[in-house]
Amino acid sequence: MKLSAPIHILKSKAKSLKKSELITMTEALDKIANKEGFGSWSLLQSKSSDVLPRSYDEILDFFNGGDLVLIGARPSYGKTSFTIGLFVKAIQLKRSKSYYFTLSETHKDVAGRIGIYDGYIGRNDELFELNYSNDICADYIISHTKGDIGNNSVIVIDYLQLLDEKRINEPLQVQIEKLKKYAKEKNCIIIFISQVNREIEYQNDRRPTKDDIRLPNPLDISLLNKIIFLFREQDDSKEVEVSFSGKLEHLFKIGWDRGETKFF
Repeated sequence: MKLSAPIHILKSKAKSLKKSELITMTEALDKIANKEGFGSWSLLQSKSSDVLPRSYDEILDFFNGGDLVLIGARPSYGKTSFTIGLFVKAIQLKRSKSYYFTLSETHKDVAGRIGIYDGYIGRNDELFELNYSNDICADYIISHTKGDIGNNSVIVIDYLQLLDEKRINEPLQVQIEKLKKYAKEKNCIIIFISQVNREIEYQNDRRPTKDDIRLPNPLDISLLNKIIFLFREQDDSKEVEVSFSGKLEHLFKIGWDRGETKFF
């Protein structure tokens, strides 16, 4: 179904409606969706091809509260920088507090990457938190965020494969099931940065698919309702392919500044 306006315009209309009618953003979005012929905003996003992102700036808008998102690529393809760019956009929108949990990066690394996208973001430090605890797992994330997480808060987990690396942590499947339930209850968005199998480098087509997600321990991939892969033909490529895998097969290219390690 063709929309009357691009998705970002419809969201702007919903924001205006929220203010004028003193309703929640969810109610405003649903009203806009009704006018477009859909029963709800989530149904509009799932059924209309017009809402599929076609640029880096549109990707965050494609995520709904309750989504579990996976962003995967081989090392040095920019999956961390790509995700941090989305995290920064969430902070800039000033919707709700967002969190970045990492088991693989240092504060200097993450803060530096954030600063590449927005050098003044520290002024909004009440809207985000960076967490480097060695205790990061599903239970830790839930207990640490439940006090002030809100609608469409973004939680980044860097990265998926490390959640159950410690033997004392629950199996990965159990942890993702808990986080899935939590995301729905809190209407937040949880993004997992993910490795893909090394063997992909020896395939004729090196573009990753769901079958290439590295899973040292079992996991039902269907729990992740949006899956994004990054790929570039050459190390010095100035463009990166972004592909959405799953129910919606969709691919487009975005700009990549290798010197600044920044997407645009």
